Amino acid sequence: MSLFIVNILDGLVTGLLLFMLCSGLTLIFSMMGVLNFAHASFYMLGAYFAYQISLYTGFWMGLLIAPIVVGVIGALIERYGLRRVHKYGHVPELIFTFGLALLIEEVVQFFWGKSQMAYNPPEALDFAAFAIAGNTFPAYKVFMIFVAIGIFLVLLYILTKTRVGMTIQAALSYPETVQNLGHNVPLVFMGVFGVGTAMAGLAGVIAGPTLGTFPGMAFQLGSIVFVTIVIGGLGSLWGALVASLIIGWIQTFAATYNVRMEDILVAVGFDKPEPVWDSAWADLWTLTLPQIGPILPYLLMVIVLVVRPQGLFGKRES
Repeated sequence: MSLFIVNILDGLVTGLLLFMLCSGLTLIFSMMGVLNFAHASFYMLGAYFAYQISLYTGFWMGLLIAPIVVGVIGALIERYGLRRVHKYGHVPELIFTFGLALLIEEVVQFFWGKSQMAYNPPEALDFAAFAIAGNTFPAYKVFMIFVAIGIFLVLLYILTKTRVGMTIQAALSYPETVQNLGHNVPLVFMGVFGVGTAMAGLAGVIAGPTLGTFPGMAFQLGSIVFVTIVIGGLGSLWGALVASLIIGWIQTFAATYNVRMEDILVAVGFDKPEPVWDSAWADLWTLTLPQIGPILPYLLMVIVLVVRPQGLFGKRES
């Protein structure tokens, strides 16, 4: 039972970290209709900027400044790059953001090299918050949980309860009407893109000390981010949260419990071939759950797309 509780907590941390990254991407897509392929690269930039700032001023100033710097860079990219290709449709946007992702990775390797940075949690959070049956739970993970929950509540409040949120949502559906009411729609879109990339940068600042700060960190999470928002439903904040938690728990439990495919197949009525190594299905019979754990989110995405193409919380376009 104690192992189950520990896995629940670890999966919660993994899921909420994934949500911090996905929330910015789903915000950009829901407000602007832009599928930003370079979103994970802004997450990587946040980690590197925070690491560099922390060398001079400590972790907390890096946490404060790095997301702002990433957000400003994102806003400038929207203003002087993405806006010019946005009017040509989604394919040029994807090509632009794909090229941007490669460019950011090359820039990171040019300035910081290919080695992992020594970016660690702050000393103030470098202790065990509590223990369950001998398994300690770091205070830094508790901090990650509260930051992710805070981001979700703030975003939900701004988008649904404030005038700014209403204006942003109206600008997506009725840009000309909002423009005629005196609002600067291009400025709204630039702000949304900047905030979305800043949130990716914040996720990088938080994740860097635990998952590692290295040039491949964007590639490591890039594909799973898109899987998450597809499962949750493109543009749905609630969907991003639920899908992130599901994937976090799937990956955590799959890595912990050594369930064998042989046991599952026998339980459902298949006869085990003897010897199994001479069977044409030997690879299938010898599989274990930790081996297939990394592909389970992709399998879930395929199932969701077949059963509910718009995602768990998405709305089908008319």
